[in-house]
Amino acid sequence: MSVKAGRALVPENIEQLKPYVAGKTIAEVVDQYQPDKIAKLASNENRLGFSNSVKPAILEALDTIQDYPDPIARKLKAKIAKKNGCKPENVLIAAGSESIISILCRTFFLNRENAVTADATFVGFFVQIGVRGIHLKRIPVTKEYKYDVKAIVNAIDDDTKMVYIANPNNPTGTYLTKEEYEWFIEQVPSDVLVIMDEAYYEYAKNVEDYPHALDYGHDNVIVLRTFSKAYGLAGFRVGYAIAHEELIRTMMKTKLTFEPTTMGQAAALAAYEDEEFIQRSVELVEKGRERLYSFFDANNVKYVRSISNSVMMVMDTEQEAINFTQKMLEKGVILRRINAFGLPNCIRISIGTEADMDHFENTFKEISK
Repeated sequence: MSVKAGRALVPENIEQLKPYVAGKTIAEVVDQYQPDKIAKLASNENRLGFSNSVKPAILEALDTIQDYPDPIARKLKAKIAKKNGCKPENVLIAAGSESIISILCRTFFLNRENAVTADATFVGFFVQIGVRGIHLKRIPVTKEYKYDVKAIVNAIDDDTKMVYIANPNNPTGTYLTKEEYEWFIEQVPSDVLVIMDEAYYEYAKNVEDYPHALDYGHDNVIVLRTFSKAYGLAGFRVGYAIAHEELIRTMMKTKLTFEPTTMGQAAALAAYEDEEFIQRSVELVEKGRERLYSFFDANNVKYVRSISNSVMMVMDTEQEAINFTQKMLEKGVILRRINAFGLPNCIRISIGTEADMDHFENTFKEISK
């Protein structure tokens, strides 16, 4: 079979797409550098691990692994709805927040429409928008590395279908305050979808001026959350959306049928009920952030205060960020240089255990001699 001459097999938008590049794994670093110690502080994972109730739930779920997963995750959906004061019909569960972003992109856009977000936010949104060939307006963050909500509102036009806000933002750790969010949401037309990605909600929810988007009751707002961060289940890929039931019903039409997996559903259900583990996870991060701030202050390092589970270092140049990240990597400290997020001179440091942060500080001092 021959292909018609001159016909491109790969669409232009896919040809030009830059794929999401994940942080290095522990196995990669061990194979390449054989460091004495490893501190993986690159991917905003929960270094505390996961709830003790997860393993028994997984073992029980193994008894039904020959069957397809529940396509709507009824048990988990009911738990999420109850905790958030909504109906199960307001909840959609999929294989992580990135899967839900993919669902949003293939559900709500026509080719002529556009989306608006910041130029320094979650790369996964850039990728999924690019897959559909949707025009994306990327608005510069402020000098404080925050969303410029006035500029975002001004960028909305008649063809804008969606505005994406990660709150707290990834990778900066900054956030929209209640005052900023309330002004912003009143300016956005009701026929424009607002995606509030609250992947770091558990770390942020007790901050006094942090807006809980679900509390405002806007029908055009879709809230995303995940089990990959505070719950420590990144390897299972489970996330959920909460929105008006008509939006959820529409998204269910384009969701992959059997996601998340049976094991993922069981793990998430067990983890969701362990409030004590979440509290320990949040406390670990809060203490770790303050420790990192003090260390940076003592060593004259520029950084941005955060309400997520990471802190962003700000270097003077991109080359300085490249050199620092590489030197730390060779000593077994895995950090995330965030050039792909639009901040080439910045480095994201996930908060780890005390041992992880010891390794970070000791290595920092060693390479700074």
